[in-house]
Amino acid sequence: MKYLHTMVRVRDLEASLKFYTVLGLREVRRADYAKGRFTLVYLAAPGDEAAQVELTYNWDPEDYGSARNFGHIAYEVDDIYAVCQRLSDAGITINRPPRDGHMAFVRSPDLISIELLQKGGALAAQEPWASMPNVGVW
Repeated sequence: MKYLHTMVRVRDLEASLKFYTVLGLREVRRADYAKGRFTLVYLAAPGDEAAQVELTYNWDPEDYGSARNFGHIAYEVDDIYAVCQRLSDAGITINRPPRDGHMAFVRSPDLISIELLQKGGALAAQEPWASMPNVGVW
């Protein structure tokens, strides 16, 4: 058995691609299905193309609800503070800041929770993250 991908439905493909690109993922393939009226875009972390996220964009509007029943997608990162700063600089809310130097959460435009975990041991606590409160839900 081999892990292939996690699929999430997205409401706005361009907004979702911007989010996941700022997060650090890269598009590895895309397919449009005119007969079925949907687009599939596969993304992966550089150097880890085997573990993919499939964005499914249905061309006709649909209500997917709050998406909280999904859970989350987790990524290990080399420097959690640098990743959170890059996301914050791009206007993405850090819902659960990396106060402990180990874990943070953000949400995609479609309310998919993304967990970021520091590679190896936790980094030393660092401001402004150490005293930053949680924002919203994650």
